[in-house]
Amino acid sequence: MPIGKVTPKEIREQILNRIKDDHIPVSQASREFGISDNTIYGWISGKASSSPGLLEVNVLKRKIESLYLLIGQLTAQLSEEKKKNSHNVYGK
Repeated sequence: MPIGKVTPKEIREQILNRIKDDHIPVSQASREFGISDNTIYGWISGKASSSPGLLEVNVLKRKIESLYLLIGQLTAQLSEEKKKNSHNVYGK
């Protein structure tokens, strides 16, 4: 995109959503949309500096809770496997 052109908000959101949701690199989005990497990074940092909304915070909290639950389950499974293996080694 030429220097000094304002990118419409809809296009900006589309680019940022592709990067966030589709996990495409900024460099790829830059090539696809013809916008410089620095411009896109500026948009990303501008979004990052704004406060997250209550909905986003709650979604992240739920994700964190589910990850803690998963970690607990995996830790318990690992502990059980270690107990089984130690009985096999020392129980002979």
